[in-house]
Amino acid sequence: MEQPDVTRAALAARIDHTLLDEATPEEAIRRLCEEAADFGCAGVCVYSAQVGLAARLLEGTEVIPVAVAGFPSGLDETRGKAAEARRAVAMGAREVDMVVNRDLLAARRHHDFLADVAAVVQAAAPWPVKAILETAALDAEDKAAASALALAAGAAFLKTSTGFGPGGATVEDVALLRRMAGGRARVKASGGIKTFEQAVAMVRAGADRLGCSATGDILAGAD
Repeated sequence: MEQPDVTRAALAARIDHTLLDEATPEEAIRRLCEEAADFGCAGVCVYSAQVGLAARLLEGTEVIPVAVAGFPSGLDETRGKAAEARRAVAMGAREVDMVVNRDLLAARRHHDFLADVAAVVQAAAPWPVKAILETAALDAEDKAAASALALAAGAAFLKTSTGFGPGGATVEDVALLRRMAGGRARVKASGGIKTFEQAVAMVRAGADRLGCSATGDILAGAD
């Protein structure tokens, strides 16, 4: 199989430049958006309360404002997650990264798990939702089940990690999500990606998008 293009510019175009700190001052969001536009990133990923500012700052660029919902635990009530996604879209988010409820998965409450994701998908419509599975916290069976349920609920992406869990993205998990997604959805790798080499490995394993807070350092590694 032909390897994806992994030049500096092509890699940047796959990255959601990320800053997930609720105490982030406005100047840091401004700097994040300026960097993302300068780098040529796909998106800027922030908390939903900050996405309105990000959306205004990104006007006139090709960078997508991305908000999170149910972050980072995924344990919020479904109604609350959906409301957060709906508010984020109203403020300008054009993608929503939502954290799935792993407690429902562990309890084998698959119908409720699916409904949780589906509610956010509906609330964010017509914009894409990325289902964050926190793969490092799941065994192989639950990774497969979570992927299948998220896809059935209409998630546009399967995403590895929050970056706040027990581990981040691995090449193996990205490859698994790629197989599960098939042609039905895309894959986002996030959590612990710090170098150009790591980022390239994720792309070659099947990641369409990367969530990175160390974007500048990663891209500098291509020089």
